Amino acid sequence: MSILKRAISADGCVVASAIDSTDMVSMIEQYHKPSAVVTAGLGRLATAASLMGYSQKNEGDQLTLRVDGEGQIGSMIAVADSWGNVKCCADNYIVELPLNAAGKLDVGGAVGPGTLSVIKDLGLKEPYVGTIPLVSGEIAEDIANYFVASEQIPTVLSLGVLVAPDLHVLHAGGFLIQLLPFADEACIPILEQNVASMPHVTEMLKSGMTAEDIVMKCLEGLEPNLLDSGEPVYHCDCSRERTSRILISIGNEELQRLADSGETIEVCCHFCDRKYEFTPAEILGMMRTEETS
Repeated sequence: MSILKRAISADGCVVASAIDSTDMVSMIEQYHKPSAVVTAGLGRLATAASLMGYSQKNEGDQLTLRVDGEGQIGSMIAVADSWGNVKCCADNYIVELPLNAAGKLDVGGAVGPGTLSVIKDLGLKEPYVGTIPLVSGEIAEDIANYFVASEQIPTVLSLGVLVAPDLHVLHAGGFLIQLLPFADEACIPILEQNVASMPHVTEMLKSGMTAEDIVMKCLEGLEPNLLDSGEPVYHCDCSRERTSRILISIGNEELQRLADSGETIEVCCHFCDRKYEFTPAEILGMMRTEETS
């Protein structure tokens, strides 16, 4: 399982979270069998969603990050609950590109220009949706820019996924640092120095640092205290019942067309590739359910 730790500075001005999401991103690789650059892109997005989702206040809250790019990946979606559990999917899982100028997987090139949407379902009548243009397509910079542009929260976000030549995930993780309202600006130079002195997140994990080590390093010099911790996982909550409700929502006319085909239909979950089969008789039963509801 992945490990997430959250801490706050002694004066309550800064909160930081760090996660070792290696197991979570490994499950993404096992479910979707993506190429290396797509594993890196989805892994970064899922890691960010976990960090952001974990900070939600209520148990039923849900956060969705959606990247709609013009590159070969197309769209990527990561959904997180308030425990930091994540599920994700992409339009295209196999993308092959040369390494970028820094010798790293070219996630920005695979994503291309486009938009980032942050959708928060807080149990209200309508979810909150914020959409901004992508800055780089490298995910971390784009999400940090969203916080500043849309929520006016000064934010540092670092994400990393290290993929082996045989495509399995070696290390994955990230950290999120945010200034709280009315924070004393005296803490900013300390945070800047901390971030500048920290190696890349996958290098820290590779060296044996834990999520707790990383989050305390983020707030070094600010007398940090641990707030809480979690063990988020890759979790898809699809079910036959949920899939039936989706089919019912398409309406009687389309259900009748499916039933008239005389064939059993198969519905595949985008998040976990689980398949659900429905016979023509079951589809007709959905129509009767809709008409009497």
